[in-house]
Amino acid sequence: MAMASFRLLPLALLLSACLSALVLAVTHARTPLLDQTIRLPSQRAAGKEENDSVGTRWAVLIAGSNGYYNYRHQADICHAYQIMKKGGLKDENIIVFMYDDIAHNRENPRPGVIINHPQGGDVYAGVPKDYTGKEVNVKNFLAVLLGNKTAVTGGSGKVLDSGPNDHIFVFYSDHGGPGVLGMPTYPYLYGDDLVDVLKKKHAAGTYKSLVFYLEACESGSIFEGLLPNDIGIYATTASNAEESSWGTYCPGEYPSPPPEYDTCLGDLYSIAWMEDSDVHNLRTESLKQQYDLVKKRAAAPEDSYGYGSHVMQYGSLDLNAEHLFLYIGSNPANDNTSFVEDNSLPSLSRAVNQRDADLVYFWQKYRKLAETAPEKNDVRKELLEMMGHRSHIDNSVELIGNLLFGSSDGPMVLKTVRAAGEPLVDDWSCLKSTVRAFESQCGSLAQYGMKHMRSFANICNAGILPEVMAKVAAQACTSIPTNRWSATHMGFSA
Repeated sequence: MAMASFRLLPLALLLSACLSALVLAVTHARTPLLDQTIRLPSQRAAGKEENDSVGTRWAVLIAGSNGYYNYRHQADICHAYQIMKKGGLKDENIIVFMYDDIAHNRENPRPGVIINHPQGGDVYAGVPKDYTGKEVNVKNFLAVLLGNKTAVTGGSGKVLDSGPNDHIFVFYSDHGGPGVLGMPTYPYLYGDDLVDVLKKKHAAGTYKSLVFYLEACESGSIFEGLLPNDIGIYATTASNAEESSWGTYCPGEYPSPPPEYDTCLGDLYSIAWMEDSDVHNLRTESLKQQYDLVKKRAAAPEDSYGYGSHVMQYGSLDLNAEHLFLYIGSNPANDNTSFVEDNSLPSLSRAVNQRDADLVYFWQKYRKLAETAPEKNDVRKELLEMMGHRSHIDNSVELIGNLLFGSSDGPMVLKTVRAAGEPLVDDWSCLKSTVRAFESQCGSLAQYGMKHMRSFANICNAGILPEVMAKVAAQACTSIPTNRWSATHMGFSA
């Protein structure tokens, strides 16, 4: 009997172990949170993007300009909103910054409607007006990114109230320059300030991953040498650190907007990623696949006469293997479409330098008016004032370079481009002080003058102090032009 009992003991132990495993399995089955978070690596890889219950998608969309001649930036942002909405993002998780002076502008040939394509429909309908007018400013934008409700002034008060499992998409469309992004209000947004806030966001642990799409001239300089590759942020930019980005669907180019429009409808990089997102199943298309398509579409064709840019990527490049669905959702109508490596979207035969798009607008407006039209002289005066502002800024910066470094070395010093991977400037405070010194003596840089930020950065890199810059600027500029572009009553851009 003792021997029999001994033989039955392993069987009893086995039954007890099986019973314990069964109880444990039932307990886990009643705890869905564990099922969402504890998985084999293969299970996580296969299922993480299909499970909407893990993490929240957030989007921040910002058009950093105003004025009807900058129509395209707000059109870009409105189009992006429609993609997010069709992709399943909730309005409570989409934050929109736009001056909102386009849709109901007296010059808009379709009142209350904004289009982003010559044959496109209205992209303005339903867009939340979270921050409009003067609420579109650096302080509010950075506060929204940080989720700091108490630092926001005006607007809806919505901020990125995100958590550690959430995925964030940021799209910024505007003018820019080396190290700087425009705003419809002053000051402008500088690369160091933006990246510092992104680092703080990471340190706070309030996102799992963040994707940043940036449309602006020299937009690569915002992240070049500044954005770390280990904080879960992946960024793509419309251009590298030293070239312009491009407006598209512009009057006189192909394809052109409807004849009643005097302004560009979109931007080349922006419409490339959005028109791709409009037609593809984003559950299966990766960030890298879209990046490659956009890069190909925005690149300069051989017969382009100089238009086109080099789309770039920065930060945590490993994130580009993830599907777009994780950030911007996917339109269910595209569920049966498959990704094709060859870009089926049309190449654009012509585009307009972002910095010249306003000139296209004013020229089109002037050209269409009859010689006897009373407003023709007003438009002509505005066009000449804009050209005068540009000439004044260009000549003033060139003269300052000559005064500081001599006529032979001045141009070379101002135009020097640092090696890839290096930031624009060593001392960002010096850059901002130098800009203020220039503007106090020579007038506002405005959106066109941002192109000279590299010159000011190189002045700092050469060891010239802002107080020296102020004295030299006073020599170069004996007065500030009286046109609205040069006026400083609204503040300084730094």
